[in-house]
Amino acid sequence: MKKNILKLATLSLGFMTIFGLSSCDDDDMMMESSMEKTITFENIVAPKDFVESGSFQGTNTPVIMPGESVSVKFSAGKAQSLMFATMYGASKDWFFASKQPGIKLFDANGNAITGDVSSEVLLWDNGTKDNTTGTAQSNPIAQVPGVTASQLVKLNLSYDIMKSEFTLMITNTSGGTANATPLSPGVWAVSNYNGSQLLNSAPFFTPNALSNPEITDIAQMGDITKMVMKLNANTEIMTGLSPALVVVYSGNQNPIYQLGQLDSGNGLKEVSQTGNVMKLQNSLKSMSNVKGVYIAGSAPVAPGSKMMTNFSYTTGDKIAYVTMFGFSNDWFYANEQSIDANTKGDLTSKTALFDSGTGVNQYPGAGNRQALFGGTPQAESIVISKVGTQYPIPAVQNVLKVTVN
Repeated sequence: MKKNILKLATLSLGFMTIFGLSSCDDDDMMMESSMEKTITFENIVAPKDFVESGSFQGTNTPVIMPGESVSVKFSAGKAQSLMFATMYGASKDWFFASKQPGIKLFDANGNAITGDVSSEVLLWDNGTKDNTTGTAQSNPIAQVPGVTASQLVKLNLSYDIMKSEFTLMITNTSGGTANATPLSPGVWAVSNYNGSQLLNSAPFFTPNALSNPEITDIAQMGDITKMVMKLNANTEIMTGLSPALVVVYSGNQNPIYQLGQLDSGNGLKEVSQTGNVMKLQNSLKSMSNVKGVYIAGSAPVAPGSKMMTNFSYTTGDKIAYVTMFGFSNDWFYANEQSIDANTKGDLTSKTALFDSGTGVNQYPGAGNRQALFGGTPQAESIVISKVGTQYPIPAVQNVLKVTVN
């Protein structure tokens, strides 16, 4: 079910450590005649049902004949599942799909499930055609009785723990059985997870309810066109944001980070991996060119929510800010350009998404080592850089809005 308002769980204990603080530190950091402004960070990402989705078909022809196999690669974290659907070709309106919300990928201890998972596949009657005559009907979707789906389709899972990436091998094993059938091209999807629940816990269809046009086309004709269009429109990476740190400083060097250099160990790693600003806050306070350090927000910021803080400055001061891209291993939003503290208005265009270089990346919102899933990134040590195009990340202006007034 689509959720309009997300209830984000804490990405890590680090998010909740010290966020009762929301104003300046020491009074002696505000010498001279000072002025005050308010900076606001808004999470404006539009949540979509799925973090990843796609389609599959046979190697030589779109149809997957008995004895043939296809594979699907996808990423997932501990709370996520894989849903897929393909037509039972030798029927009027039957289709194979997994249980809701999809194929179980992790056990109760958070270990990836691998090997034969054929028991996860079921055979469904779409309820839109009579199984003998093919005449139109309007019955709810129900399991087909008397047919064991796992004898007709074999599912095998393998797992790359570093990438948190699965490969599902689907093999048509119906040959030689009483239910030999080709399989149509199919579709798959992994539901977005918001920290406490899946955004869509019944992907593609709802058992015991009437079908929809997308699954009906698959069940009756093996046509995935409508479903692919629907999935494309409802698939996108989303994220929460950590509480933001804002620093007022003098000079020309941003005290939070330096592009092209290794993480300094001052606390950026902790912000980018867990959203914990404590170490960075304390490090900045000890710097001679820092006039004030401020924290906006006290908990993870879900889509549709915002955080803000006032800050004090004097003529000639500059500001810099940082907030974690929460559904990542070690990414952060920060101002790319220098910002005069007296600036007003929208600062979003001055903001970019960076990789701190302290943790190996995984698919955003679907990586087992991400704080979202209670994980710790695999350590790495590369220079700070802008996040590239390896993953389909929404543009900054579609996730974050930063304004000062």
